[in-house]
Amino acid sequence: QVQLVESGGGLVQAGGSLRLSCLASGRTFSSYAMGWFRQAPGKEREFVGAISRSGGTTYYAESVKGRFTISRDNAKNTVYLQMNRLKPEDTAVYYCAAQPGTIWFWDNVSKYIYWGQGTQVTVSS
Repeated sequence: QVQLVESGGGLVQAGGSLRLSCLASGRTFSSYAMGWFRQAPGKEREFVGAISRSGGTTYYAESVKGRFTISRDNAKNTVYLQMNRLKPEDTAVYYCAAQPGTIWFWDNVSKYIYWGQGTQVTVSS
């Protein structure tokens, strides 16, 4: 069992930056690939980015590539999402999620079995 708690959301102007954090409970954090997803009102939850168990591999949605960076610190049981050059269309609730196993479906919502409660990010124009 893994519990995830996101933090770092808030209100920011377009062009600004935010860093989200996701703290995981338990002693097996490094055995999980981690993903960030977001959900805007009236829309489906969508993939933002993901990072492998070691942190050596990352994937990003095209809409955030070059602006967002995922990293993790396995010693601190934490995964981060650095968001730069934010746009109003980035406004959403952001969720971190954990996926076990050796085969990694990095953008598949259904393969992530543990989810945080979400943190709101609002980007004003």
